[in-house]
Amino acid sequence: MIDIDNQTSCKVKEALLQKIAKSLTEKDIELLITDNASIQAMNAKYRDINKPTDVLSFPYDAAIPMAPLGSIAISYDFVQERSKEFQHQEDDELALLFIHGLLHILGYNHECDNGEMRQKEEEIIKAFSLPLSLIVRTEG
Repeated sequence: MIDIDNQTSCKVKEALLQKIAKSLTEKDIELLITDNASIQAMNAKYRDINKPTDVLSFPYDAAIPMAPLGSIAISYDFVQERSKEFQHQEDDELALLFIHGLLHILGYNHECDNGEMRQKEEEIIKAFSLPLSLIVRTEG
């Protein structure tokens, strides 16, 4: 189950996000949809990077049996910008960022792996017929 805290006017296709999550985990996930100012504050506090970002992931302690898998924060400002830039729907962009954040919570890390996260993203994106723009813009 996804517990959504939508602090924006974003229209969320919750059923799609639930299907994506269920294809990867049975654990609960928290999803925050916020704006650039809020995500910038989180990015500065937890990563010492004082600028907005599209998605942040916070895995929880796996040793706690009933704890959610983790939290994902997504900037709706980025969703709007990127959906226009790549000419697809906002709900598709939200799903792409959700996939990216979820894979980070599951332990994938594109910054230090050998392409495993990109490969897994591509599998999921194709399985749910989403635009390939996430793969294109994050390669290299």
